[in-house]
Amino acid sequence: MITPHGSTADGGPSDGSAAGDGLAERVHAALRGRHATVAVAESLTGGLLAAALVDVPGASATFRGSVTAYATDVKASVLGVDEGLLAVHGPVHPVVARQMAEGVRTLLGATYGLATTGVAGPEPQDGTPVGTVHIGFAGPTGTRADSRVLSGQRAIIRRTTVTAALELLLERLASDGPSR
Repeated sequence: MITPHGSTADGGPSDGSAAGDGLAERVHAALRGRHATVAVAESLTGGLLAAALVDVPGASATFRGSVTAYATDVKASVLGVDEGLLAVHGPVHPVVARQMAEGVRTLLGATYGLATTGVAGPEPQDGTPVGTVHIGFAGPTGTRADSRVLSGQRAIIRRTTVTAALELLLERLASDGPSR
């Protein structure tokens, strides 16, 4: 499997394509067709999602920017994630992912917000197993979180999450109907 950064799932080099199967390019094309923009909030992926998006020439037309909110307090202070939610459930929770997506969407004035949070390992975090991932989406029609449990080493979990986030955004864009 080729990841959005053009490396194989095991970390090896690919055929040199900048975004593997063109996932990031397809995201930008779908956004352009809707005159829409996206912003991302990252914890688990630590900037990899933003990097995948800006690797595409012309990304500035649809990519507003990103916030890497690795520390729990930054999720609250910058992105507006509910402090009570963080206190009760911690930073790895589907509602946290949704609130991160909505927060970055609002903060950066984007049509859509996308967020990643989870545990890449090598150790569990506060009782949450390695590989637990939540991807948040926010758009004009509401918010959503996709949750999954991935396997593999830290780098593989992070790259697979980037791919899953881009796929979620494409799916949501497609469900919004024809281009406006």
